[in-house]
Amino acid sequence: MNDQAFLSIVKNFVPLPSLRYCYDLWLQHPFQLVIKKKRNSVLGDYTFNPTSFKHTITINGDLNPYSFLITYLHEIAHLITGLRYGYNVKPHGEEWKNCFKEIVYPILKEEVFPPDIIHPLFEYIINPKATSCSDIALLKALSKYDTVTLYFLSDVKEGTTFRFNKKYYVKESVLRTRAICMELKSKKKYYVPLSAQIEIIQYSMFS
Repeated sequence: MNDQAFLSIVKNFVPLPSLRYCYDLWLQHPFQLVIKKKRNSVLGDYTFNPTSFKHTITINGDLNPYSFLITYLHEIAHLITGLRYGYNVKPHGEEWKNCFKEIVYPILKEEVFPPDIIHPLFEYIINPKATSCSDIALLKALSKYDTVTLYFLSDVKEGTTFRFNKKYYVKESVLRTRAICMELKSKKKYYVPLSAQIEIIQYSMFS
């Protein structure tokens, strides 16, 4: 992938003030960037081919610019971790956390991120997890900038009908971190995380 090809892709997905920074990181550690369709299991991933010495990063193309940028930095941190410490360290261990902090801090500014993302992002990188989706405060802040209107399961009332992963459910009751929901077609009940983002089909009128 040459400079022009890289820039022509990335400029469509990241906040414009971050474009130069993203480009500089790529120049330091060149990799193949692949934009993927929405994947429910991951936002992005990094792979290294020891035979061809090729680094590849894939990122979902449906992410808003701020989510895309955070995912981009997350995966580059994996690349740097592998180069710096080898590939036998834990995927999201201290080595990766340090690399992630190292490349996020320089860009953690309001010229790049809106103020309502800055604080939860700062809190998140103190001890970053395997995915930003595991941090409910950051996830909620980022979701405000999604083009599709989604809601968190934690924010809707019991009795609400919703769509999640192409299936339809009714929220029945709430546990500590999950809700018991009935899948309408099979009538089976499932535990769905309260942090799940859902599309409301019919909102309950009862509290």
